[in-house]
Amino acid sequence: MRIGIDIMGGDFAPQTTTEGAVLAQKELSDVELVLIGDEPLISSILESQGADKSKFSIVHTTDIIGMGEHPIKAFKQKPKSSIGLGFHLLATGEIQGFAGAGNTGAMMIGSMYSVKSIPGIIRPCITSVLPKESGGVNLILDVGVNADCKPDVLYQFGIVGSVYAQSVLGIENPRVGLLNIGEEPEKGNLLSQASNNLMNDSKDFNFIGNIEGRDLFDDKCDVIVCDGFTGNVVLKEAEAFYYLMKKRGMLDDYFSKFNYEIYGGSPILGINSNVVVGHGISNSEAIKNMIMLTAECVEANLSKKIKEAFK
Repeated sequence: MRIGIDIMGGDFAPQTTTEGAVLAQKELSDVELVLIGDEPLISSILESQGADKSKFSIVHTTDIIGMGEHPIKAFKQKPKSSIGLGFHLLATGEIQGFAGAGNTGAMMIGSMYSVKSIPGIIRPCITSVLPKESGGVNLILDVGVNADCKPDVLYQFGIVGSVYAQSVLGIENPRVGLLNIGEEPEKGNLLSQASNNLMNDSKDFNFIGNIEGRDLFDDKCDVIVCDGFTGNVVLKEAEAFYYLMKKRGMLDDYFSKFNYEIYGGSPILGINSNVVVGHGISNSEAIKNMIMLTAECVEANLSKKIKEAFK
């Protein structure tokens, strides 16, 4: 297995991204990590970390897609950027997974242009996790890519979320809930009502009905489906919980699990390969976990299983 890492992406790159790759390499002895970025800078950081350079492959480039650049324009105009080269390697099969904490829009555009959507998928999405108080996590999708959705798109989120929960999180027959303002099928806006009607009695996943905001962190379901606008608000609020508790010195074992660094990144689901997007402010520990998650997705044949679900 070969996994590519965008070393130049992220607020603290290339220092933290290279350090994270070093940490990941210690735990992924059977995985070759391909570091994509400025070779002299990468080599210098590897040396400062006491890492064996021979254990890594380096693809040199100094071209970067900045965090504030327009995703489509930048991806087209900078094919030799660290993101551009990463997707080229992914599309040609030279790597089996690609991870980066840089421009999220460019990572999504790269996925669509290079490895493309799985046939049948209307819109790829990104997902994240919310810790359950009883243990384990709830998977939530979409969390930012698709701000406006139609019922059939949310229905597909239920399918890909179920495949991910079963293949990567190890949850048998995951329960899918639709995030709404009430449990009754007739509650919510037109999108929620139509989506509930479409998901009801689904044979493609185990739909348990609507869930409310108070159910986000309990064990009522395993997969939470919502549009990207709502999902992003939920995810940012969960991050705020962690920072507020930390600031007030009130962290315990449960609220410590709200730290995004533990989970590393958000997989892009519905594409013909394995891509994980990390948080722009990721430190070396978060980068390590982003790479570990990418390896898990490759190991689980995630994209292949989603493709089989849509045949």
